[in-house]
Amino acid sequence: MHIIDDRMKTARFRWAVAGGAALVAGTLGLLGAFAWQPSAPTTVADPQNTAQVAQGSTVYAEQCASCHGERLEGQPDWRSRKPNGRLPAPPHDASGHTWHHPDADLFKITKQGIGAFAPSGYESDMPAFSGILRDADIWAVLAFIKSSWPEDARRRQAATNDRAQK
Repeated sequence: MHIIDDRMKTARFRWAVAGGAALVAGTLGLLGAFAWQPSAPTTVADPQNTAQVAQGSTVYAEQCASCHGERLEGQPDWRSRKPNGRLPAPPHDASGHTWHHPDADLFKITKQGIGAFAPSGYESDMPAFSGILRDADIWAVLAFIKSSWPEDARRRQAATNDRAQK
């Protein structure tokens, strides 16, 4: 009887150790799944990336050109308010002011709408593209736009990006 009790205790001990180990491993695995997340890819608008620029050209033609122009020229008289008080769509070529802004701001304006930056109550015809365009599409459009700028505008905009990141 004493030997059987010892064997049962040993078996229970082994099961307890195995169960405890499984519990610890499962808990660590679960915690690891929540604690470790792969970092989101750092996406940039790279006017030298021909694939990104080509993607941006397509998305721009489908989503942006109707307001900002097929050649990024914007709407006529874009600095003067329309009768409804809103400003026309500005150009995104070198004649506009897009290159004066850091990429992160351009991305946010496109994704969230101008309301993310404008004073309270400001109205714009520019929609927010969240839920319409993927982030990669927005970055691609920005790469396409930047690819049209002369080297001096790209260089100055890159410096703006650098200052914004500090």
